[in-house]
Amino acid sequence: MEWTIQELATRAGVTSRTLRHYDGIGLLAPSRVGENGYRYYDAAAVARLQRILLMRRLGMGLPAIAEVLADEVDERDGLRAHIAALEEERDGIDRRIRSVRHTLEALEAGAEPRMDLMLSGFNDRYKDEVVSRWGERAYRVSNDWWHGKTLAQQRAWKQAADDLVAAWVAAARSGVSPESEPAQELAARHVRWLGGIPGTPTADGDRERSIAMVHGVADSFVDDPRYAGMYEDEAGAEFVRAALHTYARTAM
Repeated sequence: MEWTIQELATRAGVTSRTLRHYDGIGLLAPSRVGENGYRYYDAAAVARLQRILLMRRLGMGLPAIAEVLADEVDERDGLRAHIAALEEERDGIDRRIRSVRHTLEALEAGAEPRMDLMLSGFNDRYKDEVVSRWGERAYRVSNDWWHGKTLAQQRAWKQAADDLVAAWVAAARSGVSPESEPAQELAARHVRWLGGIPGTPTADGDRERSIAMVHGVADSFVDDPRYAGMYEDEAGAEFVRAALHTYARTAM
């Protein structure tokens, strides 16, 4: 049994462009290419994509995933590691369920929920990714910063993030180039926004790591399934990535 690239993209929840990108960087080649130029994927290719998507969900970058797959001797060991990671993720979900249940039960009983229990299991979605890329301090400082905000401050911060996304979408729709002045002004605004998060390289003033962070963030908008549709479509995401890459190269 084989799937075309469109069928695989639909079933995997990614875009065909993402699959072509994976092929281009040697991460996931089609099982065969037909005389009509169509790409076809068999069960082995789908199994490899499954592992790629699992590692992406765990926050791994594409170069790291390629290294894991290239160094792997036994595919079964890799699958066992994925199961362990998924079980850890399941445990995190269970903690969040218990946390929300505690809040509900306390409110129904007319009691005040315990603040520490209300947040147990939350805000750890990106912990491993942040720690692996920027260190334990970056996670701890940014985590403390976020939970130190009032609810109104958190909402205001999220609104600012939404406004930034909307501005990017409008710029992409307008037809300006990623290198244009409006796009580069937005890129500068985006970098300032990143710099407002304590613990990040941009907040710490670390130039080289800040550049690496901007490149990584920009690439994630196109490559990471978690951000699919964030900038309306693939063209919008690629516009943002190109603008941020240009800014990092010329202005940082």
